[in-house]
Amino acid sequence: MLTGLHFLITYTCNLECDHCFLYSGPKAQGTFTLNQIQQLLDEAIKIGTVERIYFEGGEPFLYYPIMLEGIKMARGMGFQVGVVTNAYFATAEEDIEIWLKPLYKLGIADLSISNDSYHYEDERENPAIRARNVARKLNMPVAEIHIEKPLVTKGAGEKQAKGEPVIGGSTMLRGRAVEKLIAGLPLRYWQEFTECPYEDLESPKRVHLDPYGNVHLCQGLSMGNAWGKPLSKMVKDYDAGSHPICSPLVRGGPALLAKEYQVEHEDKYVDACHFCYVVRLKLLDRFPQYLTPKQVYGLE
Repeated sequence: MLTGLHFLITYTCNLECDHCFLYSGPKAQGTFTLNQIQQLLDEAIKIGTVERIYFEGGEPFLYYPIMLEGIKMARGMGFQVGVVTNAYFATAEEDIEIWLKPLYKLGIADLSISNDSYHYEDERENPAIRARNVARKLNMPVAEIHIEKPLVTKGAGEKQAKGEPVIGGSTMLRGRAVEKLIAGLPLRYWQEFTECPYEDLESPKRVHLDPYGNVHLCQGLSMGNAWGKPLSKMVKDYDAGSHPICSPLVRGGPALLAKEYQVEHEDKYVDACHFCYVVRLKLLDRFPQYLTPKQVYGLE
């Protein structure tokens, strides 16, 4: 029952955060055109269950006219709309109002602003806080996204009772996070990772769409390509059991994915995301249709 489509308007971002699972940054390529957005919105209508459209990135405000017109299209078709941004544009209150008022007038249902140490070190005064305050003044529905860095915690639970380290924080260890953030974190044996803890690969409720046509079930794990097969038909025909990557992940997590394709790997990883990402990275050339685009794996 697919209810949400998230448009990755662009992979480009003014920031290059250590935790980014898309490897977004100033040099990242790929941006939607209006015709492409309209094509996928038309497909969303055909799917029949989609209720909400999100525009995100990268940083969608870098392509403000395209984002704004996409929001107009989606709202005109009856969808609820949300936007995710790092609010880099929030320099002065009067300027922020110019950026946000058109979104307010279009009746967006959610403005989610990233505000954490990955994006801004100064929590007291930064663009995210300035944008949040102006959004509240305009009576816009606004929320902040706080991603906590991975750390060893003393939390309770079965593992803690056994004296085993527990990883806290909300960072997902895939993409650039694997390159930048895993050093020094405690590891667990790969055999423990027998399920995907975050994504419902059997019956996804939302997918991410990128400018290359990839329909992401998880970042870098594609259902297929919407420029080659209509999205509505792809969703209707989707069967996790016949998907070469999703099938083993559903049946036995990244541990089974590695076993089935005889992927050589280390004995220990931080968590399931870390292990899954490493295994998929080694399968890119074998399954280029489903593990794509390479740039979200840090490759050009």
